[in-house]
Amino acid sequence: MDELEALHQEVRGCTRCPLARGRTLAVPGEGPRSARVMFVGEAPGFHEDRQGRPFVGAAGNFLNELLASIGLKREEVYITNIIKCRPPGNRDPYMDEIEACSPYLDRQVELINPKVIVTLGRYSLAHWLPNAKISQVHGKPIRVGSRVIFPMYHPAAALHQPALKRTVEEDFRKLGAFLAGALKAEEEEPPEEPRQLSLF
Repeated sequence: MDELEALHQEVRGCTRCPLARGRTLAVPGEGPRSARVMFVGEAPGFHEDRQGRPFVGAAGNFLNELLASIGLKREEVYITNIIKCRPPGNRDPYMDEIEACSPYLDRQVELINPKVIVTLGRYSLAHWLPNAKISQVHGKPIRVGSRVIFPMYHPAAALHQPALKRTVEEDFRKLGAFLAGALKAEEEEPPEEPRQLSLF
């Protein structure tokens, strides 16, 4: 079994925190092992809990539209959440739940090795930039080690606030321009350059 699928199976059987007792299905994440871009949300909602897939409700439909607006297909990116089980009533995740689930996310990042991680919402942002305020850093690529973190508001929040919706759409345009510039730089690299530097 592929290491990533083995990790997904481990998540589906996880009992590290009390959320396991109330879930229908755990939601490990989905996307290709070779994905260069990873999207990390907060937690599964009602529809995700029923289907075992991330971002399949209204926020997922909006995310699909946003991806299409910059020429990306959902099948080309990896999508997951900070925590893998739905909190009761879609409440915010508790810190002990985040701590229990963080090793899964860290292993996903290690296995997929994305060049860009798009954080969706403040809980996702805090995993990489714990002191950052999303209102100040959204739409701005920030290098953290060998990766670029691209913070955004969560699509679910944007659906309920028209001003945020416009902000998210604009931030996605910035993401598209950033990715296009990175890919152009990759194409212009001399052939002898190490390929692991692709995208930057």
